[in-house]
Amino acid sequence: MNSVFLPLKVSATALEAQKVRMNVIASNIANASSTRTPEGGPYRRKDVLFESYMFDQNSVGVNIPKIVEDKRPFRTVYDPSHPDADSNGYVNYPNVNTIEEMVNLMNASRAYEANLNIITSFKESFNRTLDLLRT
Repeated sequence: MNSVFLPLKVSATALEAQKVRMNVIASNIANASSTRTPEGGPYRRKDVLFESYMFDQNSVGVNIPKIVEDKRPFRTVYDPSHPDADSNGYVNYPNVNTIEEMVNLMNASRAYEANLNIITSFKESFNRTLDLLRT
C-alpha cells in the first residue's frame, strides 16, 4: 500500500474499532437490569481494549485485541420479592452505570465522527489533486 493512503487505513480501522465499542456500550445499556444470564448471575459490564499497531510503514491501524469484563462488584439492592433475591433478600444487579455508559457512547460517537471527517477530508483533497493534474 502506498504511504499516501496510510491516513485512510488508520481512520478506517479506527472507524471499525469505534463501531465495535458502540455495540458493546449498547449491550451494556441494554443489560443494565439483567439479573440473570445464561452463564449464571447478573450481567457483567464489558469494555473494549484498543491497540495501535505498526508492523511496517504500510501496515498501521487500530486493533481490538479483546473485549474484557469489568471486575467491579455488582450493585446490591434489597428486594426480597425479586425472584433472584438471595436468602437475605438482596439482589445482585449488573455493574453497569448507565450515565457512565452514555458518556462513553458520546465519546465513541465523536471519535467515530472525527475519523469519518478525516476520511472525507482526505477524499476531497485527493480529488482536488487529481483535478489539478488533469488540467
